[in-house]
Amino acid sequence: MNYRIYPIFLALMAILMLPVLVHSQNLESFEQNVTEFTLDNGLHFIIVQRPVAPVASFVTFVDVGGADEPAGHTGIAHIFEHMVFKGTNTVGTTNWEEEQEYIDKMDDAYRAWLTEKYRPNPDEELMAQHWADFEMYKEKASEYVVTGEFDDIISREGATGLNARTGYDFTDYFYSLPQNRAELWFSLESDRFKNPVFREFYEEKDVIREERRMGVDSDPFGRLQEEFNSIAFSAHPYGRSLIGWPSDITATTIRDTQNFFETYYTNDNFTFAIVGDVDPDEMRNFAEIYFGDVQSTGDAPVVKTIEPGQRGERRFTIIEDSQPILLVGYHTVSQTHEDWPALQMLSAILSDGRTSRMYRRLVQDDQLALAAQTTTGWPGSKYPSLFISFAIPNQGVSIDAVEAAIYEEIELVKEGDITQRELDRAITNSRAGLVRSLNSNMGLAMRLASTHGQQGDWRKLFTYVEDLQNVTLEDLQRVANEYLVTENRTVGRLINREAAEEISEAN
Repeated sequence: MNYRIYPIFLALMAILMLPVLVHSQNLESFEQNVTEFTLDNGLHFIIVQRPVAPVASFVTFVDVGGADEPAGHTGIAHIFEHMVFKGTNTVGTTNWEEEQEYIDKMDDAYRAWLTEKYRPNPDEELMAQHWADFEMYKEKASEYVVTGEFDDIISREGATGLNARTGYDFTDYFYSLPQNRAELWFSLESDRFKNPVFREFYEEKDVIREERRMGVDSDPFGRLQEEFNSIAFSAHPYGRSLIGWPSDITATTIRDTQNFFETYYTNDNFTFAIVGDVDPDEMRNFAEIYFGDVQSTGDAPVVKTIEPGQRGERRFTIIEDSQPILLVGYHTVSQTHEDWPALQMLSAILSDGRTSRMYRRLVQDDQLALAAQTTTGWPGSKYPSLFISFAIPNQGVSIDAVEAAIYEEIELVKEGDITQRELDRAITNSRAGLVRSLNSNMGLAMRLASTHGQQGDWRKLFTYVEDLQNVTLEDLQRVANEYLVTENRTVGRLINREAAEEISEAN
Protein backbone atom coordinates (compact mmCIF):
# COMPACT_ATOMS: atom_id res chain seq x y z
CA MET A 1 0.00 0.00 0.00
CA ASN A 2 1.41 3.35 -1.02
CA TYR A 3 0.73 6.86 0.09
CA ARG A 4 2.44 9.05 -2.76
CA ILE A 5 11.78 10.41 -14.85
CA TYR A 6 11.75 8.27 -17.53
CA PRO A 7 14.63 6.29 -19.11
CA ILE A 8 16.01 7.43 -22.46
CA PHE A 9 14.43 4.70 -24.57
CA LEU A 10 10.95 6.08 -23.87
CA ALA A 11 11.73 9.05 -26.09
CA LEU A 12 12.16 6.64 -29.01
CA MET A 13 9.03 4.75 -27.98
CA ALA A 14 7.07 7.98 -28.05
CA ILE A 15 7.98 8.49 -31.71
CA LEU A 16 7.22 4.91 -32.66
CA MET A 17 3.84 5.00 -30.94
CA LEU A 18 2.50 8.22 -32.42
CA PRO A 19 0.37 6.36 -35.01
CA VAL A 20 -1.17 4.37 -32.16
CA LEU A 21 -1.75 7.61 -30.31
CA VAL A 22 -3.79 9.11 -33.12
CA HIS A 23 -6.00 6.03 -33.16
CA SER A 24 -6.32 5.78 -29.37
CA GLN A 25 -7.36 9.41 -29.12
CA ASN A 26 -10.17 9.05 -31.64
CA LEU A 27 -12.82 9.55 -28.99
CA GLU A 28 -15.74 8.46 -31.14
CA SER A 29 -14.01 5.20 -31.99
CA PHE A 30 -13.00 4.59 -28.38
CA GLU A 31 -16.51 5.23 -27.07
CA GLN A 32 -17.80 2.28 -29.06
CA ASN A 33 -15.99 -0.01 -26.59
CA VAL A 34 -17.17 1.83 -23.48
CA THR A 35 -20.23 0.96 -21.43
CA GLU A 36 -21.03 3.46 -18.70
CA PHE A 37 -23.83 3.30 -16.15
CA THR A 38 -24.86 4.51 -12.72
CA LEU A 39 -26.83 2.28 -10.36
CA ASP A 40 -29.95 3.65 -8.67
CA ASN A 41 -27.93 4.15 -5.48
CA GLY A 42 -25.44 6.44 -7.25
CA LEU A 43 -22.50 4.07 -7.73
CA HIS A 44 -20.87 4.71 -11.11
CA PHE A 45 -19.22 2.10 -13.38
CA ILE A 46 -17.08 2.45 -16.52
CA ILE A 47 -16.56 -0.77 -18.52
CA VAL A 48 -14.11 -0.91 -21.44
CA GLN A 49 -14.14 -4.03 -23.61
CA ARG A 50 -10.56 -4.72 -24.65
CA PRO A 51 -10.16 -8.33 -25.84
CA VAL A 52 -6.38 -8.32 -26.15
CA ALA A 53 -5.85 -11.05 -23.54
CA PRO A 54 -8.18 -13.05 -21.26
CA VAL A 55 -7.58 -10.76 -18.28
CA ALA A 56 -9.22 -7.70 -16.79
CA SER A 57 -8.08 -4.89 -14.52
CA PHE A 58 -10.33 -3.52 -11.79
CA VAL A 59 -10.03 -0.10 -10.15
CA THR A 60 -12.06 1.37 -7.32
CA PHE A 61 -11.46 5.11 -7.23
CA VAL A 62 -12.68 7.11 -4.24
CA ASP A 63 -12.67 10.90 -4.46
CA VAL A 64 -11.39 11.17 -0.90
CA GLY A 65 -7.86 11.72 0.37
CA GLY A 66 -5.63 13.47 2.86
CA ALA A 67 -7.15 16.88 2.11
CA ASP A 68 -10.49 15.64 3.45
CA GLU A 69 -9.23 14.55 6.85
CA PRO A 70 -10.68 16.23 9.94
CA ALA A 71 -8.35 18.32 12.06
CA GLY A 72 -6.42 16.23 14.55
CA HIS A 73 -6.63 13.11 12.41
CA THR A 74 -4.02 13.54 9.70
CA GLY A 75 -3.24 10.17 8.14
CA ILE A 76 -6.70 8.72 8.77
CA ALA A 77 -7.39 8.29 5.02
CA HIS A 78 -4.26 6.17 4.77
CA ILE A 79 -5.18 4.22 7.91
CA PHE A 80 -8.58 3.33 6.46
CA GLU A 81 -6.96 2.30 3.17
CA HIS A 82 -4.98 -0.32 5.12
CA MET A 83 -8.13 -1.56 6.87
CA VAL A 84 -9.85 -2.40 3.57
CA PHE A 85 -7.36 -5.25 3.08
CA LYS A 86 -8.17 -6.84 6.45
CA GLY A 87 -11.23 -8.72 5.26
CA THR A 88 -14.87 -8.46 6.29
CA ASN A 89 -17.24 -10.07 8.77
CA THR A 90 -16.99 -13.28 6.71
CA VAL A 91 -13.44 -13.09 5.34
CA GLY A 92 -10.49 -13.09 7.71
CA THR A 93 -12.19 -14.37 10.86
CA THR A 94 -13.10 -17.64 12.54
CA ASN A 95 -15.88 -16.10 14.62
CA TRP A 96 -16.87 -12.52 13.78
CA GLU A 97 -19.39 -12.04 16.59
CA GLU A 98 -16.86 -12.84 19.31
CA GLU A 99 -14.04 -11.04 17.49
CA GLN A 100 -16.12 -7.88 17.18
CA GLU A 101 -16.94 -7.96 20.88
CA TYR A 102 -13.25 -7.88 21.77
CA ILE A 103 -12.47 -5.27 19.08
CA ASP A 104 -15.08 -2.96 20.62
CA LYS A 105 -13.74 -3.51 24.14
CA MET A 106 -10.19 -2.96 22.88
CA ASP A 107 -11.10 0.36 21.30
CA ASP A 108 -13.00 1.48 24.38
CA ALA A 109 -9.96 0.75 26.53
CA TYR A 110 -7.67 2.62 24.12
CA ARG A 111 -10.00 5.63 24.10
CA ALA A 112 -10.03 5.64 27.89
CA TRP A 113 -6.23 5.53 27.90
CA LEU A 114 -6.11 8.46 25.46
CA THR A 115 -8.55 10.51 27.54
CA GLU A 116 -6.43 10.07 30.65
CA LYS A 117 -3.16 10.59 28.76
CA TYR A 118 -4.18 14.06 27.59
CA ARG A 119 -5.53 15.33 30.90
CA PRO A 120 -3.51 18.20 32.45
CA ASN A 121 -2.56 15.88 35.33
CA PRO A 122 -2.99 12.29 34.15
CA ASP A 123 -3.35 9.49 36.66
CA GLU A 124 -0.44 7.19 35.78
CA GLU A 125 -1.92 4.18 37.58
CA LEU A 126 -5.24 4.59 35.78
CA MET A 127 -3.42 4.95 32.46
CA ALA A 128 -1.53 1.74 33.15
CA GLN A 129 -4.78 -0.08 33.92
CA HIS A 130 -6.44 1.14 30.72
CA TRP A 131 -3.39 0.09 28.73
CA ALA A 132 -3.36 -3.36 30.35
CA ASP A 133 -7.04 -3.79 29.44
CA PHE A 134 -6.30 -2.64 25.89
CA GLU A 135 -3.49 -5.17 25.49
CA MET A 136 -5.63 -7.97 26.91
CA TYR A 137 -8.54 -7.30 24.55
CA LYS A 138 -6.19 -6.91 21.60
CA GLU A 139 -4.73 -10.33 22.33
CA LYS A 140 -8.21 -11.83 22.65
CA ALA A 141 -9.33 -10.32 19.34
CA SER A 142 -6.25 -11.67 17.56
CA GLU A 143 -7.25 -15.25 18.39
CA TYR A 144 -10.03 -15.07 15.80
CA VAL A 145 -8.02 -13.53 12.97
CA VAL A 146 -7.16 -15.41 9.78
CA THR A 147 -4.32 -13.15 8.69
CA GLY A 148 -4.18 -12.28 5.00
CA GLU A 149 -7.22 -14.31 3.96
CA PHE A 150 -8.45 -11.64 1.54
CA ASP A 151 -5.07 -11.63 -0.23
CA ASP A 152 -4.93 -15.41 -0.23
CA ILE A 153 -8.35 -15.78 -1.86
CA ILE A 154 -7.62 -13.56 -4.82
CA SER A 155 -4.04 -14.81 -5.19
CA ARG A 156 -5.30 -18.38 -5.54
CA GLU A 157 -7.52 -17.18 -8.38
CA GLY A 158 -4.62 -15.63 -10.31
CA ALA A 159 -4.78 -12.01 -9.15
CA THR A 160 -1.83 -9.73 -9.84
CA GLY A 161 -0.91 -6.20 -8.82
CA LEU A 162 -3.01 -6.03 -5.65
CA ASN A 163 -2.41 -2.61 -4.10
CA ALA A 164 -3.85 0.76 -3.15
CA ARG A 165 -2.72 4.37 -2.98
CA THR A 166 -3.66 7.31 -0.80
CA GLY A 167 -3.02 10.83 -2.06
CA TYR A 168 -4.15 14.25 -0.95
CA ASP A 169 -7.01 14.14 -3.47
CA PHE A 170 -7.97 10.47 -3.75
CA THR A 171 -7.67 6.87 -2.62
CA ASP A 172 -7.76 4.01 -5.11
CA TYR A 173 -7.73 0.22 -4.86
CA PHE A 174 -6.79 -2.03 -7.76
CA TYR A 175 -5.72 -5.42 -9.07
CA SER A 176 -6.10 -7.63 -12.14
CA LEU A 177 -7.76 -11.04 -12.50
CA PRO A 178 -8.32 -13.63 -15.20
CA GLN A 179 -11.39 -12.61 -17.21
CA ASN A 180 -13.42 -15.59 -15.99
CA ARG A 181 -12.93 -14.51 -12.34
CA ALA A 182 -14.66 -11.15 -12.73
CA GLU A 183 -17.57 -12.17 -10.52
CA LEU A 184 -15.10 -12.82 -7.70
CA TRP A 185 -14.02 -9.17 -7.85
CA PHE A 186 -17.63 -7.98 -7.63
CA SER A 187 -18.28 -10.27 -4.68
CA LEU A 188 -15.17 -9.33 -2.69
CA GLU A 189 -15.10 -5.64 -3.59
CA SER A 190 -18.71 -5.04 -2.64
CA ASP A 191 -18.25 -6.99 0.58
CA ARG A 192 -15.22 -5.07 1.78
CA PHE A 193 -16.90 -1.69 1.34
CA LYS A 194 -20.33 -2.78 2.58
CA ASN A 195 -18.87 -4.59 5.58
CA PRO A 196 -15.50 -3.05 6.47
CA VAL A 197 -13.94 -4.27 9.69
CA PHE A 198 -11.13 -2.80 11.74
CA ARG A 199 -9.27 -6.00 12.34
CA GLU A 200 -5.66 -5.70 13.56
CA PHE A 201 -6.21 -1.93 13.63
CA TYR A 202 -3.61 -1.04 16.23
CA GLU A 203 -1.07 -3.49 14.81
CA GLU A 204 -1.54 -1.80 11.44
CA LYS A 205 -0.95 1.64 12.96
CA ASP A 206 2.49 0.34 13.93
CA VAL A 207 3.05 -0.55 10.25
CA ILE A 208 2.07 2.98 9.29
CA ARG A 209 4.45 4.45 11.86
CA GLU A 210 7.21 2.42 10.25
CA GLU A 211 6.18 3.72 6.82
CA ARG A 212 6.44 7.22 8.21
CA ARG A 213 9.85 6.49 9.70
CA MET A 214 11.15 5.16 6.38
CA GLY A 215 9.47 7.67 4.05
CA VAL A 216 9.71 10.85 6.12
CA ASP A 217 11.73 10.72 9.32
CA SER A 218 14.68 8.80 7.81
CA ASP A 219 14.46 10.32 4.33
CA PRO A 220 15.98 13.78 3.78
CA PHE A 221 13.67 14.58 0.89
CA GLY A 222 10.66 13.32 2.84
CA ARG A 223 11.53 15.62 5.74
CA LEU A 224 12.05 18.58 3.41
CA GLN A 225 8.81 17.89 1.54
CA GLU A 226 6.69 17.66 4.70
CA GLU A 227 8.17 20.89 6.07
CA PHE A 228 7.81 22.60 2.69
CA ASN A 229 4.10 21.81 2.38
CA SER A 230 3.37 23.03 5.89
CA ILE A 231 5.03 26.38 5.14
CA ALA A 232 3.73 26.86 1.59
CA PHE A 233 0.10 26.31 2.70
CA SER A 234 -0.99 28.30 5.72
CA ALA A 235 -4.71 27.44 5.55
CA HIS A 236 -5.48 24.75 2.97
CA PRO A 237 -5.17 21.07 4.06
CA TYR A 238 -2.49 20.49 1.40
CA GLY A 239 -0.19 21.79 4.14
CA ARG A 240 -0.87 18.81 6.40
CA SER A 241 1.16 15.64 6.62
CA LEU A 242 -0.28 13.04 4.23
CA ILE A 243 0.91 9.99 6.15
CA GLY A 244 -0.03 11.74 9.39
CA TRP A 245 1.67 13.60 12.18
CA PRO A 246 2.89 11.07 14.80
CA SER A 247 0.58 12.39 17.52
CA ASP A 248 -2.43 12.19 15.19
CA ILE A 249 -1.63 8.58 14.29
CA THR A 250 -1.52 7.81 18.01
CA ALA A 251 -4.77 9.67 18.71
CA THR A 252 -6.80 8.02 15.93
CA THR A 253 -9.08 5.23 17.12
CA ILE A 254 -11.29 2.66 15.45
CA ARG A 255 -14.35 4.80 16.15
CA ASP A 256 -12.69 7.81 14.52
CA THR A 257 -11.83 5.77 11.44
CA GLN A 258 -15.32 4.28 11.21
CA ASN A 259 -16.77 7.80 11.35
CA PHE A 260 -14.38 8.93 8.61
CA PHE A 261 -15.46 6.06 6.37
CA GLU A 262 -19.17 6.66 6.93
CA THR A 263 -18.81 10.41 6.36
CA TYR A 264 -16.61 10.48 3.27
CA TYR A 265 -16.97 7.12 1.49
CA THR A 266 -20.36 8.12 0.09
CA ASN A 267 -21.71 6.58 -3.10
CA ASP A 268 -21.14 9.72 -5.17
CA ASN A 269 -17.44 9.57 -4.33
CA PHE A 270 -16.98 6.09 -5.87
CA THR A 271 -16.02 5.36 -9.47
CA PHE A 272 -15.40 1.78 -10.60
CA ALA A 273 -13.48 1.09 -13.82
CA ILE A 274 -13.08 -2.33 -15.45
CA VAL A 275 -10.92 -2.77 -18.54
CA GLY A 276 -10.23 -6.03 -20.34
CA ASP A 277 -11.75 -9.03 -22.09
CA VAL A 278 -15.15 -8.76 -20.40
CA ASP A 279 -18.78 -8.80 -21.46
CA PRO A 280 -20.27 -5.38 -20.60
CA ASP A 281 -23.77 -6.79 -20.14
CA GLU A 282 -22.46 -9.42 -17.74
CA MET A 283 -20.51 -6.75 -15.81
CA ARG A 284 -23.66 -4.67 -15.44
CA ASN A 285 -25.57 -7.70 -14.21
CA PHE A 286 -22.86 -8.42 -11.60
CA ALA A 287 -22.91 -4.76 -10.54
CA GLU A 288 -26.64 -4.92 -9.92
CA ILE A 289 -26.35 -8.20 -8.00
CA TYR A 290 -23.43 -7.28 -5.74
CA PHE A 291 -23.61 -3.47 -5.47
CA GLY A 292 -27.29 -2.82 -6.10
CA ASP A 293 -28.25 -3.31 -2.45
CA VAL A 294 -25.77 -0.71 -1.18
CA GLN A 295 -27.84 1.92 0.59
CA SER A 296 -28.00 5.37 -0.98
CA THR A 297 -26.02 7.97 0.91
CA GLY A 298 -25.94 11.71 1.29
CA ASP A 299 -23.19 13.93 -0.02
CA ALA A 300 -19.80 13.95 1.65
CA PRO A 301 -18.43 17.22 3.07
CA VAL A 302 -16.17 19.12 0.68
CA VAL A 303 -13.10 21.22 1.38
CA LYS A 304 -14.23 24.85 1.62
CA THR A 305 -10.96 26.40 2.78
CA ILE A 306 -9.30 28.55 0.14
CA GLU A 307 -5.61 29.28 0.53
CA PRO A 308 -5.25 33.06 0.96
CA GLY A 309 -2.94 34.96 -1.34
CA GLN A 310 0.67 34.89 -0.21
CA ARG A 311 1.94 38.24 1.11
CA GLY A 312 5.60 37.65 0.40
CA GLU A 313 8.29 35.06 -0.16
CA ARG A 314 8.60 32.33 2.47
CA ARG A 315 11.97 30.69 3.10
CA PHE A 316 13.28 28.07 5.48
CA THR A 317 16.44 26.04 5.88
CA ILE A 318 16.98 22.58 7.37
CA ILE A 319 20.56 21.90 8.45
CA GLU A 320 21.68 18.30 8.88
CA ASP A 321 24.14 15.69 7.64
CA SER A 322 22.63 15.12 4.22
CA GLN A 323 22.97 15.76 0.52
CA PRO A 324 21.83 19.38 -0.15
CA ILE A 325 18.37 19.66 -1.73
CA LEU A 326 16.51 22.70 -3.07
CA LEU A 327 12.73 22.94 -3.40
CA VAL A 328 11.05 26.04 -4.85
CA GLY A 329 7.27 26.38 -5.24
CA TYR A 330 4.81 28.93 -6.61
CA HIS A 331 1.07 28.95 -5.92
CA THR A 332 -0.91 28.35 -9.11
CA VAL A 333 -4.27 26.74 -9.98
CA SER A 334 -6.18 23.45 -9.96
CA GLN A 335 -6.42 20.95 -12.83
CA THR A 336 -9.76 22.34 -14.00
CA HIS A 337 -8.51 25.92 -14.41
CA GLU A 338 -8.01 27.31 -17.93
CA ASP A 339 -4.34 28.05 -17.17
CA TRP A 340 -3.54 24.45 -16.21
CA PRO A 341 -2.54 23.26 -19.73
CA ALA A 342 -0.16 26.21 -20.17
CA LEU A 343 1.48 25.52 -16.81
CA GLN A 344 1.84 21.86 -17.75
CA MET A 345 3.57 22.79 -21.00
CA LEU A 346 5.79 25.31 -19.23
CA SER A 347 6.91 22.62 -16.79
CA ALA A 348 7.59 20.19 -19.65
CA ILE A 349 9.69 22.73 -21.56
CA LEU A 350 11.72 23.57 -18.47
CA SER A 351 12.57 20.06 -17.32
CA ASP A 352 11.17 17.10 -19.30
CA GLY A 353 13.99 15.13 -20.89
CA ARG A 354 17.56 15.83 -21.90
CA THR A 355 16.57 18.55 -24.34
CA SER A 356 14.76 20.56 -21.66
CA ARG A 357 16.08 23.91 -20.54
CA MET A 358 16.94 23.04 -16.95
CA TYR A 359 18.60 19.77 -17.86
CA ARG A 360 20.78 21.42 -20.49
CA ARG A 361 21.66 24.40 -18.29
CA LEU A 362 21.97 22.93 -14.79
CA VAL A 363 22.93 19.30 -15.42
CA GLN A 364 24.64 19.13 -18.82
CA ASP A 365 26.31 22.47 -19.63
CA ASP A 366 27.10 24.22 -16.34
CA GLN A 367 27.09 20.97 -14.30
CA LEU A 368 25.52 22.74 -11.35
CA ALA A 369 23.15 19.93 -10.40
CA LEU A 370 22.93 16.16 -10.31
CA ALA A 371 19.20 16.47 -11.06
CA ALA A 372 16.74 19.26 -11.77
CA GLN A 373 13.01 18.89 -12.29
CA THR A 374 9.81 20.93 -12.34
CA THR A 375 6.23 19.76 -12.00
CA THR A 376 2.73 21.11 -11.57
CA GLY A 377 0.03 19.93 -9.20
CA TRP A 378 2.11 19.66 -6.04
CA PRO A 379 1.08 18.12 -3.70
CA GLY A 380 -2.32 17.59 -5.38
CA SER A 381 -4.25 18.93 -8.34
CA LYS A 382 -7.92 18.92 -7.28
CA TYR A 383 -7.46 22.27 -5.56
CA PRO A 384 -5.15 25.22 -6.36
CA SER A 385 -1.66 23.86 -5.86
CA LEU A 386 2.00 24.54 -6.58
CA PHE A 387 4.34 24.72 -9.55
CA ILE A 388 7.61 23.46 -8.10
CA SER A 389 11.26 23.18 -9.05
CA PHE A 390 13.47 20.59 -7.39
CA ALA A 391 17.24 20.32 -7.65
CA ILE A 392 20.18 18.48 -6.08
CA PRO A 393 23.42 20.51 -6.32
CA ASN A 394 26.51 18.86 -7.75
CA GLN A 395 29.43 18.21 -5.45
CA GLY A 396 31.24 21.45 -4.69
CA VAL A 397 28.40 23.62 -6.01
CA SER A 398 26.59 25.92 -3.60
CA ILE A 399 22.84 25.69 -3.28
CA ASP A 400 22.76 29.46 -3.89
CA ALA A 401 24.24 28.99 -7.36
CA VAL A 402 21.64 26.38 -8.26
CA GLU A 403 18.79 28.54 -6.99
CA ALA A 404 20.06 31.53 -8.97
CA ALA A 405 20.29 29.45 -12.16
CA ILE A 406 16.68 28.28 -11.79
CA TYR A 407 15.47 31.86 -11.44
CA GLU A 408 17.48 32.88 -14.50
CA GLU A 409 15.73 30.21 -16.58
CA ILE A 410 12.35 31.36 -15.30
CA GLU A 411 13.17 34.97 -16.15
CA LEU A 412 14.02 33.96 -19.72
CA VAL A 413 10.57 32.42 -20.03
CA LYS A 414 8.97 35.59 -18.70
CA GLU A 415 10.80 37.54 -21.39
CA GLY A 416 9.33 35.32 -24.12
CA ASP A 417 12.46 33.30 -24.88
CA ILE A 418 10.63 30.00 -25.59
CA THR A 419 10.40 28.95 -29.24
CA GLN A 420 7.50 27.33 -31.09
CA ARG A 421 9.72 24.31 -31.70
CA GLU A 422 10.12 23.79 -27.94
CA LEU A 423 6.38 24.07 -27.41
CA ASP A 424 5.60 21.64 -30.24
CA ARG A 425 8.06 19.13 -28.81
CA ALA A 426 6.49 19.43 -25.35
CA ILE A 427 3.02 18.83 -26.77
CA THR A 428 4.22 15.79 -28.71
CA ASN A 429 5.94 14.32 -25.67
CA SER A 430 2.86 14.89 -23.52
CA ARG A 431 0.68 13.12 -26.07
CA ALA A 432 3.11 10.22 -26.14
CA GLY A 433 3.04 10.12 -22.35
CA LEU A 434 -0.73 9.74 -22.49
CA VAL A 435 -0.31 6.77 -24.82
CA ARG A 436 2.09 5.10 -22.42
CA SER A 437 -0.34 5.54 -19.55
CA LEU A 438 -3.17 3.98 -21.56
CA ASN A 439 -1.20 1.14 -23.07
CA SER A 440 -2.13 -1.38 -20.37
CA ASN A 441 -5.53 -2.37 -19.04
CA MET A 442 -4.57 -1.14 -15.58
CA GLY A 443 -3.19 2.16 -16.81
CA LEU A 444 -6.33 2.85 -18.80
CA ALA A 445 -8.65 1.84 -15.95
CA MET A 446 -6.82 4.05 -13.47
CA ARG A 447 -6.84 7.10 -15.73
CA LEU A 448 -10.51 6.71 -16.68
CA ALA A 449 -11.59 6.26 -13.07
CA SER A 450 -9.59 9.18 -11.74
CA THR A 451 -10.63 11.53 -14.54
CA HIS A 452 -14.31 10.73 -14.07
CA GLY A 453 -14.03 10.72 -10.28
CA GLN A 454 -12.43 14.16 -10.08
CA GLN A 455 -13.66 15.93 -13.20
CA GLY A 456 -17.06 14.32 -13.74
CA ASP A 457 -16.41 12.87 -17.21
CA TRP A 458 -13.78 10.36 -18.33
CA ARG A 459 -13.84 11.90 -21.82
CA LYS A 460 -11.80 14.82 -20.52
CA LEU A 461 -8.85 12.43 -20.49
CA PHE A 462 -8.93 12.54 -24.29
CA THR A 463 -10.09 16.11 -24.90
CA TYR A 464 -7.24 17.36 -22.71
CA VAL A 465 -4.91 16.78 -25.67
CA GLU A 466 -6.84 19.45 -27.54
CA ASP A 467 -6.33 21.81 -24.60
CA LEU A 468 -2.57 21.26 -24.83
CA GLN A 469 -2.56 21.88 -28.57
CA ASN A 470 -4.30 25.21 -28.02
CA VAL A 471 -1.51 26.51 -25.75
CA THR A 472 0.41 29.38 -27.36
CA LEU A 473 3.77 30.99 -26.71
CA GLU A 474 1.87 34.00 -25.40
CA ASP A 475 0.10 31.74 -22.88
CA LEU A 476 3.44 30.44 -21.59
CA GLN A 477 4.82 33.92 -21.14
CA ARG A 478 1.61 35.14 -19.49
CA VAL A 479 1.35 32.36 -16.88
CA ALA A 480 5.05 32.65 -16.06
CA ASN A 481 4.65 36.37 -15.36
CA GLU A 482 1.42 35.88 -13.44
CA TYR A 483 2.35 32.99 -11.15
CA LEU A 484 6.15 32.60 -11.01
CA VAL A 485 6.79 35.76 -9.02
CA THR A 486 8.84 36.32 -5.86
CA GLU A 487 5.99 37.26 -3.52
CA ASN A 488 4.19 34.04 -4.50
CA ARG A 489 7.19 31.83 -3.81
CA THR A 490 8.18 29.37 -1.06
CA VAL A 491 11.79 28.17 -0.90
CA GLY A 492 12.98 25.19 1.13
CA ARG A 493 16.66 24.36 1.42
CA LEU A 494 18.24 21.33 3.01
CA ILE A 495 21.88 22.21 3.63
CA ASN A 496 24.69 19.94 4.74
CA ARG A 497 25.82 20.78 8.27
CA GLU A 498 29.45 21.22 7.23
CA ALA A 499 28.49 23.61 4.43
CA ALA A 500 26.27 25.58 6.80
CA GLU A 501 29.17 26.01 9.23
CA GLU A 502 31.37 27.31 6.41
CA ILE A 503 28.70 29.84 5.46
CA SER A 504 28.39 30.91 9.10
CA GLU A 505 32.14 31.41 9.43
CA ALA A 506 32.27 33.42 6.19
CA ASN A 507 29.60 35.77 7.54
